[in-house]
Amino acid sequence: MEIGLSLGSNLGDRLVHLRRAAQRIAALPGVRIVAAAPVYETEPVGVQPVHADLKYLNTILIVEGPEDLDTLSESLHAIETDLGRRRSADRQAPRTIDIDVIYAGGVRRRDGKLDLPHPRWAERRFVLQPLADVRPDLILPDGGRTVADQLVRLPADEGVVCWAKDWLLPQT
Repeated sequence: MEIGLSLGSNLGDRLVHLRRAAQRIAALPGVRIVAAAPVYETEPVGVQPVHADLKYLNTILIVEGPEDLDTLSESLHAIETDLGRRRSADRQAPRTIDIDVIYAGGVRRRDGKLDLPHPRWAERRFVLQPLADVRPDLILPDGGRTVADQLVRLPADEGVVCWAKDWLLPQT
């Protein structure tokens, strides 16, 4: 099954965190990276004012992965924890790494544990821009429009700047 993962980091060496997360994702059983979008530097969304200057690096990985999405989600949370993510009551607090499942094939799911497609995917340029780079013609189950069409509907004033095109290190 094709799965779209959004990766973001706004603490420490952000690119290193993205690379380490990608390496760990690629090492998961039954997972293979098939596409990696460029990395974009983006303004934080919905953060407390004290964190407003901590820009993110964001990208999208497209993977072929297992049908067992609960196990995959648990594995992704373990990667986040292992790479230094600390969860708190502030859901928008700075983080070394954030990994979100944006879509998984044609799965529609809303159970609070894993909501697919991601409930805010179409509202966030930091998700749509890199996703449009690798899957512009994709139509997600709840979208009705291609990713590229959805992207042009967003306000143009969000700060999203291409930061690195070839960032994913070859697998060794």
